[in-house]
Amino acid sequence: MSKTLRKIRIICFGVFAVEAVLLGTLGLFWYFNVFNIKAFPNIAIILISVVAAFLIADTFFVWLSLSSVYKKRLKNDLDSAALVGGDMQKAFDFGQIGLMVVDQMGTIMWTNSLFSDRQMDLVDTSAFDWQPQLKELVNAPVNKVIELEIKGTAYQVKFISESRLFIFRDVNEYVDEAKLHKEEATVLGVIMLDNYSDAASDTDESADYVNKIRGIITDYCRKFGVLLRRVKADTYFAVCNFASLSKMEQDGFSLLTDVRSAGQNEAKPLTLSIGFAHDFPDIARLNEMAASAVDVALSRGGDQAVVSQHGHDLRFFGGKTAAIESSSKVKVRSIADSVMALIKSASNVYVMGHTDLDMDALGSCLGIKAMCEYAEKSCKIVYNQRQVEKKTRLAFQSAFSRQEADEITISPEEALNSIRSGTLLIVCDVSVPMMTMAPKLLEKAKKIIVIDHHRRGDKFIESPVLAYIETSAASASELIAEMTRYATANPPIAIKSQYATIMLSGIFLDSNFFKAKATGKRTFEACEILKENGADNAVADDYLKDEYEEYYLISKIVSTMQSPHYGVWYCVSPDSDIIERSTLSKVANQLMQIKGVNAAFVIGKTDEKTIRLSARSDGTVNVQLLCEKMGGGGHFTMAAAAFTSTTIERVVNTLTVTLDDYLDQARSSVNQEGDN
Repeated sequence: MSKTLRKIRIICFGVFAVEAVLLGTLGLFWYFNVFNIKAFPNIAIILISVVAAFLIADTFFVWLSLSSVYKKRLKNDLDSAALVGGDMQKAFDFGQIGLMVVDQMGTIMWTNSLFSDRQMDLVDTSAFDWQPQLKELVNAPVNKVIELEIKGTAYQVKFISESRLFIFRDVNEYVDEAKLHKEEATVLGVIMLDNYSDAASDTDESADYVNKIRGIITDYCRKFGVLLRRVKADTYFAVCNFASLSKMEQDGFSLLTDVRSAGQNEAKPLTLSIGFAHDFPDIARLNEMAASAVDVALSRGGDQAVVSQHGHDLRFFGGKTAAIESSSKVKVRSIADSVMALIKSASNVYVMGHTDLDMDALGSCLGIKAMCEYAEKSCKIVYNQRQVEKKTRLAFQSAFSRQEADEITISPEEALNSIRSGTLLIVCDVSVPMMTMAPKLLEKAKKIIVIDHHRRGDKFIESPVLAYIETSAASASELIAEMTRYATANPPIAIKSQYATIMLSGIFLDSNFFKAKATGKRTFEACEILKENGADNAVADDYLKDEYEEYYLISKIVSTMQSPHYGVWYCVSPDSDIIERSTLSKVANQLMQIKGVNAAFVIGKTDEKTIRLSARSDGTVNVQLLCEKMGGGGHFTMAAAAFTSTTIERVVNTLTVTLDDYLDQARSSVNQEGDN
């Protein structure tokens, strides 16, 4: 076909060239009156007749050319039918399969009738100019298939290099069916009223407020086509399709804001924890995923929605307010009794914190050891000196003799080799597997308890028998101290004075000496419990004092302050310095003492391969949300992130990009949300 078109072009050019020469010659003869041409009788009529003859001849020539092309194309179509067989051609037509042959340059030499039937005249045009994605198939494996959308129709395209043949398959019907199937897929959800027991009472005002919240939930679910059933006083079961879930995600689960706004004038406002699950055919498994999603929302402090898609990371919505401190001790007593029951049923107990063990992680581990001693169960703290912060290591050496330390601790290697089927593993102050002191120990332990005060992320210790995540607490030591007081044990659980002092030091550290926003009434009650058990606050404070070198380093880091956004500052430690994680936290805390600082970020190298970021906020910026975007996590006002195999410059760039993209979303506080 392309050869025919080239011949026609050449012939056309020749004919038109001859006509142009003849007409030009006649024009010159007329202009210069050669041979006294103007005197010829009826010369004007003759010239007009010549031009008309040329036009008629050109028209006839074009008609012949088009006829020739049409016949050639028809012949090609007939040849293709003969080539593949008439029945096969009918099969191609029935299966809506298009065939396209190209030359070495990608010029389309031939197509079957599918393209012409769909008003696509492609012969002698470039296939790669028409659809640039076709280039992906030229040097690709023979089984590679790409998807294209052409004029609103979806095609799957394959290329056979030997014959330079593109095969187009119309899959529009299947795409529409798959889309419909996805949109109609079942989605299960759980909606829980946070702190319902604190907000609900027998008063008429409380009943009116709770009914108002229930009405908001019902109206929202009706608007988005969600079937809602109340299964408990504080729990709803929800069923919808994926299309409804997508609309709620696009809406940002505004139900959270509606409920929060409705309680802005209440002494104990209600918030919601929402969990939805989708993309799995087994309803029972979907129900488990939804329950797990709402557990994540609760463990992160509530007031948020978590969407669980099978095989993908969790998606978070909301979480713009700090966790509300509960005044009820019923939950604490229940958790404490459950922990004690598991300890008593275990053959022995191992307890561990996170890498770069700090005073709070060590203190909470010692608190668990005190509970094990009460239950007369062997308990060892998984301890690796190379993964302990300097201040914590010195405090531990000061509080215990070498013999006592050996009796209390066990190395990760020894624990891994000696763990038994009846061993109970308790993880304190951390819930991310890779951040624990001995991640491999998690794989061998049959029973695991997790006790933490940080917001739970999508990476969580798998299948613990008990997970106590209380994000309203300032420290893990606070949680353990409460458990020793409120457990139904007679006589009450006692804590050794050395343990209590280190636990108190841990509370000092994580609450920034009671200046952190997470500090609440329960924090001071925990300190009272520890003081009753012989904690020495002067010694606890001394454990956290800085040496001159560290004080100088903190001052040097503070001097690098920069502000990429109003109220937001960051500092960077020199690339040549290896510093403690606690030092980063201290710099961030010191920055928060400066007027006008709403959020502070401190970046520094904690070992040769790891760069860490410590973040603090006054409550007007959700630093936990920002750190999660960078792969970290933590609290609403206190968070962190770690980066490996990178440079400080790149981490700074990551921080600034994250601030540019998400700072507006993170700028919120409990009071601001209530005012909206």
